[in-house]
Amino acid sequence: MKQQEHYYSLVVKKDCPTCALIEPVIKQLSETFNDSLAIYVQDDPSFPENVITKIDDSSLEFSYKQNIEIVPTLIRSDNGLDNQARIFGWNKSEWQELTGIENLGANLVDSKPGCGSKTQDPGMNEILTLRFDTDRLRARKIELAESEDIMEACFERGWSDGLPVVPPTLLRVTRMLSGTDLSADEIIGSVPPDNKPCTVEKIAINAVMAGCKPDHLQVVIAALKAALQDEFCMHGLLCTTYFSAPVMIVNGPITQQIGMNSGVNALGQGNRANATIGRALQLIIRNVGGGLPGGIDRATLGTPGKYTFCFSEDESDTEWPSLAMDRGYNREDSVINLFAGSGVQPFVDQLSRQPESLVKN
Repeated sequence: MKQQEHYYSLVVKKDCPTCALIEPVIKQLSETFNDSLAIYVQDDPSFPENVITKIDDSSLEFSYKQNIEIVPTLIRSDNGLDNQARIFGWNKSEWQELTGIENLGANLVDSKPGCGSKTQDPGMNEILTLRFDTDRLRARKIELAESEDIMEACFERGWSDGLPVVPPTLLRVTRMLSGTDLSADEIIGSVPPDNKPCTVEKIAINAVMAGCKPDHLQVVIAALKAALQDEFCMHGLLCTTYFSAPVMIVNGPITQQIGMNSGVNALGQGNRANATIGRALQLIIRNVGGGLPGGIDRATLGTPGKYTFCFSEDESDTEWPSLAMDRGYNREDSVINLFAGSGVQPFVDQLSRQPESLVKN
């Protein structure tokens, strides 16, 4: 009677040496628990051969919803209640304790590590999220005709800053959202000039179009939060006739983690993180906030910085305090600073031939 108080779920796949090892255990569990055991097979529904009743989980629906990362995984739950306990891989004493079967797997080795679940295959998490978590993305979906060029469609609908954008497909946006722990529907703030609420999902959409990688997303979110501060006055920066744009300076460990350039040509082309993070912010202002040239954006001449103006500070000399440190942060903090800049102003001394003359001039 005590065993019947529990319900067991076992997730396995044929292409796993550990799952193959415990075939006798699976048969023993099936004979002991009967209808109180559900066996889910991720790849070949004929596995294990010595068990009649199995559930084909090749769609990975059960594995995804139960967050299975390793196979075999054995889950014990009370009837009608959430999971109470789970174990993965093969450990004889743990399986015996969880099932209450003292001689379970008596002839097998004491332990053997499990294998990666098929839900952990590269790119699979985003695919499964789209397949089974259909309510996660709330933004309006636009269907294009089969004959319509998707790149040209982005231009024609006014989503571009004048350069080609990466089409924000459902899969790409879902993959981008893996770069943050924030909920897709969390509102970060209201974006000027139209003061439209901007969710994490909308940030991810524009980050995709800008060409960002998922690990850039956290910096894009931080940049938007900074731009929406009253002290920065993004609306004022948009409506001025002056040729200025948000300049983004990134400090801290994040710059190395995502490969930002703080050295040669740091203000120029050639670095994906520098180029796309700054561009993502500008696309958000354009596509979410409605900050279009000729509308609220009244810049007389504009500046190339309105495409992107983002770089990291060279912090290799630990004797030299960074901008973030000057503003009260520690060197271990990842920080982004924004200010309104009008472009690069060169200061060059081509006459000095000695250090003393250079300092004097």
